[in-house]
Amino acid sequence: MTSRNVTKSAGQSAKKADGEAAVREKIAAMPEPFRGMGERIHALIMRTAPALEPRTWYGMPGYAKDGTTVCFFRADKRYMTFGFTQEAELAPAPGAADQLIDCAWFLTSLNDATEARISAILREALKGEG
Repeated sequence: MTSRNVTKSAGQSAKKADGEAAVREKIAAMPEPFRGMGERIHALIMRTAPALEPRTWYGMPGYAKDGTTVCFFRADKRYMTFGFTQEAELAPAPGAADQLIDCAWFLTSLNDATEARISAILREALKGEG
């Protein structure tokens, strides 16, 4: 590995650490029960797609692929919102007659089934690139 590659890799690691700290700060500022949900969603995203880089995006926890934010979550008044940006590889449901594309979901709590569904949606949107 050349010194340039080592320097680039060190810079990327530092940027990811800074992004991680910023995301954790945003989550820590969320009121309960959203704080706990945010911690679990963050861990789920990092476990499902470890190549994504945590960062803040419009003041929310976001996750980037190749420098572009592809997913995010935020605490709203009554719900936690988990969603994707237009940069994610989303498509209408197979066989759907309409052209609507699911890109955001509200949730009020997390259970194993909800976590599994978020993980599956994330893998599909990233086409297995985790």
